[in-house]
Amino acid sequence: MEQRYLIDSNVLIDYLAERIPLTKLHFVERIFERQFIISVVAKIEVLGFDDLPHKIAAMEDFVALAQVIPLDERIIQRTIMLRRCVKKLKIGDAIIAATALEYNFVLLTRNVDDFKQILNLRIENSH
Repeated sequence: MEQRYLIDSNVLIDYLAERIPLTKLHFVERIFERQFIISVVAKIEVLGFDDLPHKIAAMEDFVALAQVIPLDERIIQRTIMLRRCVKKLKIGDAIIAATALEYNFVLLTRNVDDFKQILNLRIENSH
């Protein structure tokens, strides 16, 4: 069975800004081609990101290709537990981590340190 990935917001932004290292670019593009899956939080964060105003249309088109996992009761409950157990975990990161855990995804992220304290969360560094 092929490994499934949940793609973090920073990976999408880095990809569109052409900041993914060449050593990881092919790997990241293969994930986009085969299983472009994001959390609703990543959609909100990426489309709300305004540091690349010349890329807004490209960002909208790109995110429209993704399968977006919405919030549901299981993810909400897992997010609550993560926030209780992992101090200083931001709400967006908690929702993304909870989504990855609930769906048994590997989280593809640049910010490994933000997630490394979460038990059983599998993480792949995009850089």
